[in-house]
Amino acid sequence: MTKLLAGRSVAETLDSLGFKRFLIELASQISRAKNELDAMDSACGDGDFGSTMTRAFGQAAKTLAQSSSNDVGAILTLAGTSILSSAGGASGPLFGALFRESGSLAKGKREVGLQDLASMLERSNQKIRLMGGAAVGDKTLIDALEPAVSSLKESAHSGVSLDEALHRAADSAKAGCDSTKQMVAKHGRARYLGEQTIGFVDPGAYLVCLAITTLAMSIKRN
Repeated sequence: MTKLLAGRSVAETLDSLGFKRFLIELASQISRAKNELDAMDSACGDGDFGSTMTRAFGQAAKTLAQSSSNDVGAILTLAGTSILSSAGGASGPLFGALFRESGSLAKGKREVGLQDLASMLERSNQKIRLMGGAAVGDKTLIDALEPAVSSLKESAHSGVSLDEALHRAADSAKAGCDSTKQMVAKHGRARYLGEQTIGFVDPGAYLVCLAITTLAMSIKRN
């Protein structure tokens, strides 16, 4: 479904093909950011986050390219399962859950709108918080994901367009990501480094920001 805005049509829903294109493009974006993500992780972890996510999302993109499903939930679940099976450590389960939980709520739907998307990401956020025990301020991906979810929910309540809502959510995710630079890590290997992690952006939060920004840019404009 689209609506006319300033002389152009803007999508108000995302279908399975839209999500597939988004995930394939995200895999490319992660690959280009691999060295930057590894550098971030070297200050707070093993230094292989970018390499691991490049491999996992790359495999997910290959899997999705072969899928003919028109079910949004199936596409997201397939991506999450592929990420989970391709990435080890803590990052695989967390980013696998991000897409699998969203997919579980979109099961059977050929397209989703803003309210659906807000609910999907809220479920993912809740699941990831339960899995890792992290909260905003702990220097994790939650610092970018939770503000983005709050922004989407507010936009859905306010009745703004999907395009505008996603760009607002991307801005909120970026602000949350940037805030991790001044935080002390409280989870994962990074927690053992304490104040040494100050001055570095959390790579998980960066990836969430990249994902939501890529999704915002994927809305079709004619």
